[in-house]
Amino acid sequence: MAEIVYECMFIFNANAYARNPTGAANNIEEMVKTLGGEVLANRLFDERKLAYPINGHRKGVYWLTYAKMESTSVVKFNRACRLNDMILRHMVVKIDPRLVDAMVSMAQGKVVAPPSEPESTSKEETDVSAETPVEKTAEEATIEG
Repeated sequence: MAEIVYECMFIFNANAYARNPTGAANNIEEMVKTLGGEVLANRLFDERKLAYPINGHRKGVYWLTYAKMESTSVVKFNRACRLNDMILRHMVVKIDPRLVDAMVSMAQGKVVAPPSEPESTSKEETDVSAETPVEKTAEEATIEG
């Protein structure tokens, strides 16, 4: 079966994350690898106050991960996330294959160059304004002279 790239957003318990920040990243990588997947990008997204308390927590750490895994492993991954005490909430979204490279590069902090437009050399598409004389209106002619 084909591997698909997924974007995973986690909200970690802020207190547990503050005690062991590297443990969060290692925890996610471990879960993905045990299911036969590969982590493409894994980084801190933001730390902020939650809109509403989740299990009594008012602050959360948002963590962004891009992982490549089998589609059949997603159910097991969701179960592992629900059983993890450090994760308050999580969301897994399938990424369109055309956007994978750009999104993973941005998550890794790399600059992605926009696709260049093909250069046109045909006579029809050249700038016509430089070749065509511009006629002045009656008002412009009166003002100038």
